[in-house]
Amino acid sequence: MNRWFALLSFLWCIPAPGAAQDTTASARLDTTFALRPVPSVTLSLEDALQQARANSPAYRQTLNNAGPAKWAVRNAYGNLLPHLNASSDFGYTGSGQSNFGGGFTRPTSAFVTSGYNLGVYWQLDGRALSAPGQQKALQRSTDEDITGAGVALKAEIETQYLNTLQASAQVDVARQQVVRNADFLGLARARNQVGQATLLDVRQAEVVKGQSDVSLLRAVQLENEAKLDLFRRMGVEPPVPVEMIGLSDSFPVTPPAYSLDSLLLLADAQNPVLRSLRARRTAAWWNVRAAKGEFFPTLSVQAGWSGFTQQFTDESLLLGQTLTVAQSQAGDCLYNNQIRSGLNLGGEVANCYAASGLVDGGGALLDPVTQQISDANNNFPFHYTGQPFQANLRVSLPIFTGFGRSLRVSEAKAQEQDADEDTRARRLQVRSDVHARLLGLQTSYQAIAVQSANRDAARDQLRLARDRYRLGAGTSLEVSDAQNAVQQAEGDYVNAVYYFHKAIVALEAAVGRPLR
Repeated sequence: MNRWFALLSFLWCIPAPGAAQDTTASARLDTTFALRPVPSVTLSLEDALQQARANSPAYRQTLNNAGPAKWAVRNAYGNLLPHLNASSDFGYTGSGQSNFGGGFTRPTSAFVTSGYNLGVYWQLDGRALSAPGQQKALQRSTDEDITGAGVALKAEIETQYLNTLQASAQVDVARQQVVRNADFLGLARARNQVGQATLLDVRQAEVVKGQSDVSLLRAVQLENEAKLDLFRRMGVEPPVPVEMIGLSDSFPVTPPAYSLDSLLLLADAQNPVLRSLRARRTAAWWNVRAAKGEFFPTLSVQAGWSGFTQQFTDESLLLGQTLTVAQSQAGDCLYNNQIRSGLNLGGEVANCYAASGLVDGGGALLDPVTQQISDANNNFPFHYTGQPFQANLRVSLPIFTGFGRSLRVSEAKAQEQDADEDTRARRLQVRSDVHARLLGLQTSYQAIAVQSANRDAARDQLRLARDRYRLGAGTSLEVSDAQNAVQQAEGDYVNAVYYFHKAIVALEAAVGRPLR
């Protein structure tokens, strides 16, 4: 009897030939709507990471710190070496009258001057001796900051890549729901045509089908927005419309076999933030030494070479001034000869005029002197008259300069202690984060099994509800509820899978190193 009832029910559900063609056409339209477009461009996770490392603005800004940190170390070592300085100058003084006071003046010629100076300076003190160690520690800190930025960028791109895959998987779930609702709509129409279902059932199936269409549209929008966000984080624009971009990588689900103790040891040794703080603590220790170095002597050495030359525009005035000076020297010489002769001291100058560069009688300069002055005046600007070499060695020891040095030592020690506490606080945070991320990973893995069972149960429920509806024992509402339950269970399963993968990414970020 039951077999006959089933057979009659089955035959009752067979639509007429014309109705069957309409249903097939409707189902064809529904299936076409649910098809996924074939991507023209695929993006792997490794390609996304390479693009992000090359183009991410925030990451590139962090990379810019490497150059100054390297040169800071070189500068610290350079301050231990002598400093060289070279300079050259040119000048001009116009003609006029030189006033010597008391109304005495003399005419001056316009002249130009040139000179050079080469100096060497070297200073050594306690702060300079500590600077290389401090700057090397700060450079290590900068390097670790860059490494940490790379770890953070990797976690950011991987997470968004997974978000995009998750959104894409939810699109597939929505498409499956569209297909299921289209099939149920065709079934409701077929049963209505043979009198086994009411028009209300058909309209209800149409509403449910329309709702799934809207859900698919929204899922596609979320997928496209996730792709746009991924490219934004990469620092580039999509090469083609995002609808035509597909992600090529997939990630298997494997049982997490991480040990908490090993993860904590790895994080303690490899976490870049911790390593950066430890390097800054070392820099703070060097800063204490630098502050204490102010109590020790300072050694400085200074040496220099210089030269000078000038050229007068009025050579006759220059010769006249030279003649006046020579005549004065000759007069002094003659006077000294007179005194020495009167006192029988001896040592008189044989010819005071010649010794002063004058002809006999002192009325003019000797021709060689005149030529020498003219040649020297015409050798401007590079015929320098070298000045004597100068050198100075100084050792200074501060005795009492107030309490500024003690203050700076105290401030440096306080900064060192603060660095210790910052490192300790961060270490506690890292260990807590690692433990929490591991617990989250284990929970996510367990949730996958639970959601898988829920999905299987929901599919069985849908199958039973559709069978009951075909046999006339169930209602369309039951089928609709079962289909919604399947969509929810499949979506939850997708979320559980990608929560698991993102939990691995979060754990790697907390440790500071890849774990796969």
